Amino acid sequence: MVLMTRTLAGREVNPIGLGCMNVAWAYGNPPSREDAVRLFRQALDAGYDHFDTANIYGFGLSEELLGEAIMDRRDDFLLASKTGIIVDGPRRGIDCSPDAMTASLESSLKRLKTDHIDLFYMHRFDPKVPIADSVGALSRAIEAGKIGAYGVSEWASAHIREAHAIHPMAAVQTEYSLWTRNVELGVLETTRELGIALVAFSPVARGVLAGALGMPLVLGDKDIRKAQPRFTEQHWPHNAGLARQFEKLASEAGVTPAQLALTWLLSRGDQVHAIPGTTNPSHMTENLAATETKVGADVLQRAGDLINQTTVSGHRYPETMRATIDTEDFV
Repeated sequence: MVLMTRTLAGREVNPIGLGCMNVAWAYGNPPSREDAVRLFRQALDAGYDHFDTANIYGFGLSEELLGEAIMDRRDDFLLASKTGIIVDGPRRGIDCSPDAMTASLESSLKRLKTDHIDLFYMHRFDPKVPIADSVGALSRAIEAGKIGAYGVSEWASAHIREAHAIHPMAAVQTEYSLWTRNVELGVLETTRELGIALVAFSPVARGVLAGALGMPLVLGDKDIRKAQPRFTEQHWPHNAGLARQFEKLASEAGVTPAQLALTWLLSRGDQVHAIPGTTNPSHMTENLAATETKVGADVLQRAGDLINQTTVSGHRYPETMRATIDTEDFV
C-alpha cells in the first residue's frame, strides 16, 4: 500500500500528523504519563511520522513525554516544536527576540532529548521585534544544525512574505477547519504561491466535527473551550445543531465525521497538512485513515456549504486572545 505523502520542511510525510497538546493540557484532565507515552509509541507504530508539540504545552510536559516515548526512533519522524508564547499564571505574552528564542530552543532540546528539531515555529507574531531579527536568529540555529527549518504560527500574509524573503520559510501553522476559515482571506493562497506548507491545527473544530461533544455541553474546569465564544450558552446550541447535521452527512457518505472533516481539509490544496490531537488510540487510528478515505466532490461541497464562517455562530477566540492573533480576520 502506497500512503499519501506531502512535503514538509524538506521531508515527505503523511499529511496527517499528530498534534501533541492534548496529552499535557487544554481539554480537561490529561492522561497519565504512562498512557501518554504509550499513545506516542502507538502513533509511531501506526504510521504517524509528524509529531507537533510546543514549549508551552503543559509547561514543557508534552516535550518531555515525546522525549521519553519515541526519541529512540528519532530518524523515523519529523519533529516540530514552537517558541514565543510566555505564560505567567493568568498572564500571557509574546517574546520572539533572538535571545529569548535561543534560550527557549536550548530548553526544548533538553526536554525532547534530542540534538535537533526538524521544524521550529514562532508560535505567534511579535510586533516588538523586527522580523529580520527574529528570522536571523532562526537562520543561525539552522546553520548550527539545531533546527532543520523554521515556520510561523498565526501570522498574516504580509508578514509571512517579509520573513520568507529574508530566509525561506518551511511552514505556516494556523487554525483551519470547516468552521474556521481565516486562512482563506490570504494565507492559503500565500502558502500555495510561495511553496510553503500550511499546517492546520484544530482541524476537526476542537472535537466538534469528530462527534466528541453533545447537548448539553459538559466541559471541565480546566477545558480551554469554556472561554471560547462558540462553546458558550449563547452560541453552542446553534453550533451543536450544525454538528448533528454534519454527522448525518458523514454517515450517508460512509465515513466518520472526523474523516470527512479531514478529507475536506486536505482537498483545499496540495500544501495543506493537518495535525489533529487526541488522547484516544482508536481516534488516532481513525484520523490517520483519512488519507485513504474516498469522498465524492459533491459531499465535500455539501460539507463546506453546511459549515463555514457564515453559518457558525460566535468567534473562535475571546477578545483578549483575538488581540494576539496576526492572521487576517473576518469583520
